[in-house]
Amino acid sequence: MSQSVIAKRYAVALFEAAQEKQQTPAVQADLKELKKVFAGEKEFGEMLISPKFSPQQKKEFIGQFFSEANQLVLNTLYVLIDAGRIGETVNLINDFQELANEASGIAEAKVYSTRPLSEDEINAISTAFAHKVGKQSLNIENIIDPSLLGGIRLQIGNQIIDSSISAKLARLERQLIN
Repeated sequence: MSQSVIAKRYAVALFEAAQEKQQTPAVQADLKELKKVFAGEKEFGEMLISPKFSPQQKKEFIGQFFSEANQLVLNTLYVLIDAGRIGETVNLINDFQELANEASGIAEAKVYSTRPLSEDEINAISTAFAHKVGKQSLNIENIIDPSLLGGIRLQIGNQIIDSSISAKLARLERQLIN
């Protein structure tokens, strides 16, 4: 959850509206794409917070750039522009994702491995570890880390399960030294 109380309020309002209109998956998908744009195009976010452009110009730009987006997402962006809070967009997206995951029984997880994992491997990891954190499934992001030498390191929230070869070697080294 982000540290921004403001973003949390907007995320809750958007989540409730999306649930009421039964559009949560569509809103969630659009927000993921929006987050990619904000992460990949720094100039885009800077332009939206710049005082050089009027709120109306920013809204027109958003309307043109995201013409295919869900209306709830567009309206939320318009409200953020009007309130001078467009800089909170990424925090709002993160908070919305957490709310949607919590409602669906999904936890976000990062799996570090030495190579890209197949869909079957990702599904097996999700099935094996989701119940350990009280969730139905895991939304897994696979991160390549050659320093592991082999095996995987799984991070779910603040919990880390490390079955990598490098961790096993480090534990063996500590045992031999002591």
